[in-house]
Amino acid sequence: MALPNYQITCSSTVDLTWDHLSGRDIRYIPFHYQLDGKDLMDDLGQSMSMDAFYDAMDHGADTRTSQINQEEYAEFFEEILASGKDVLHVSLSSGISGTVNSARLAADMLRDRYPERRIFVLDSLAASSGYGLLMDAMADQRDAGMGIEELVEWTEKNKKRVHHWFFSTDLKFYIKGGRVSKTAGTVGQLLNICPLLNVDYMGRLIPRDKIRTKKRVIRETVARMEALADNGHDYDGKCYISQSACYEDARAVADLVEEKFPKLQGKVEINHIGPTIGAHTGPGTVALFFFGRERVD
Repeated sequence: MALPNYQITCSSTVDLTWDHLSGRDIRYIPFHYQLDGKDLMDDLGQSMSMDAFYDAMDHGADTRTSQINQEEYAEFFEEILASGKDVLHVSLSSGISGTVNSARLAADMLRDRYPERRIFVLDSLAASSGYGLLMDAMADQRDAGMGIEELVEWTEKNKKRVHHWFFSTDLKFYIKGGRVSKTAGTVGQLLNICPLLNVDYMGRLIPRDKIRTKKRVIRETVARMEALADNGHDYDGKCYISQSACYEDARAVADLVEEKFPKLQGKVEINHIGPTIGAHTGPGTVALFFFGRERVD
């Protein structure tokens, strides 16, 4: 069966591998970041490995990020439109970044230039490999023959069903970035507190609980999946995890998920948190993603 004549696109903050996106025919546009003043592309670890990035952060490197501008989006979209394909672009959550506005401005400009083509820009209300999980599910719908307008409707209906639950075992970069006060962070580190956060219905990062010890927060993270996943322990969809230089912690979460959810579609896929998001979390963050009931708070 011939695929519909449109291209689904995203940004590098889906935190999937280049091979994964290429294999699903999903094109991405990279964010930018600076490491000790050097300009780099968030290109899914191709120009700098994730291990090297987090090692540099751990040794005190200064990191800064910048979003994709209108001109970059216009160039990215135009190449696809000029090839004769329509575009369905899904952006990083507006609750985290304003990049969706730049994408929409670029799309408005190009509609006048390519009146025969269609271009849609959606807000994922998602981040990291949760955003990636949404894109992968969209690729499934496209491959099953869904047209672009149907897929726009499907995405808008289902995007709030992607759950993001994550924790950090190292508060140093939360303190450095001002998301946790120095006093609270110091006390938290002394007490082995691991904050548990999620992405809410507006796509914002929200602290939910302060849990003592890594072992407990791993159990609590998986407990949220038990409470919220489609069909409970009979969940048969995909499950992704992303992590920042703490693979063993991510593996512990994945092992528990695979034990609790025997009907998973394949094994849990563990990815890296890329530089755009990792520049703010630093090493030590594990995030769990799955489909479940719609986020309402």
